[in-house]
Amino acid sequence: MTVWAYAWPRDVVRIAGVDTEKYLQGQLSQDVSFPVGERRFSLVLEPQGKIDAWFRLHRLTETEYLADLDAGSADALIARLERFKLRSDVTITPEPAWRCLAIRGGEAAAVAATIDGELKAPLVGPWPGFEGVDVLGPGVEAPRDLEIVDEAAFEHARIAAGFPAMGSELTADVIPAATGVVDVSASFTKGCYTGQELVARVESRGSNTPTKLHRLTVADGVAVGASVTQAGAEVGTITSAARNAALAYLKRSVDAEAPIEVAGQPATLVGLAGQP
Repeated sequence: MTVWAYAWPRDVVRIAGVDTEKYLQGQLSQDVSFPVGERRFSLVLEPQGKIDAWFRLHRLTETEYLADLDAGSADALIARLERFKLRSDVTITPEPAWRCLAIRGGEAAAVAATIDGELKAPLVGPWPGFEGVDVLGPGVEAPRDLEIVDEAAFEHARIAAGFPAMGSELTADVIPAATGVVDVSASFTKGCYTGQELVARVESRGSNTPTKLHRLTVADGVAVGASVTQAGAEVGTITSAARNAALAYLKRSVDAEAPIEVAGQPATLVGLAGQP
């Protein structure tokens, strides 16, 4: 397929008000002082450094941003941002009418240019090996001649790219440095934010976490929760799987050059999530 698309379920949250930049700068892992019209990935963390949400932040104006994130995650993001807002002049509201059309393939930019949408986000960072554009806006519609794939096909692409999902790879039990997204989602120069201490401490130690998220090729039909083993010892657990692609958090002790198995079947380590 030269180019294809998927109606990717995404939640969208609008964050606006005269104090928005200052407030978000103290709450998000990303430096939010980037130019209007650009976008960055960011984490929002608990004070202890655990993950509440991971999202793409778009700057619309000097005082207004949009966040798009996995479907079903907006309530957690809104609740977390509201908790520390106090008297800041910031409003945080969901945008239920917004949709995301994920276009993938070498002609994605040309196709995206023909679609009406408020935001068009070229892929960066966590989609290594994939070209594409995500088109977001109220009621975004795909052209009739564009091939639309189903959820299973998109999940295979997501997993093969090592793009983590809330509830699967990103949970309150995972520290950011294990996920593979810190490099594109956190600033180490902007100053303090909630949850920074754990992120900075792990970074200062070379991001040497007990586990890290890896991409694997596996036998078709491997289930989420299946054990990853090496030399008879369990070294991890599958968090997402589709066809021959899987993601798993593997122990630091895993030998990348030695054979591994998933549910008793041979598997291959492809690399860390978020990296080519």
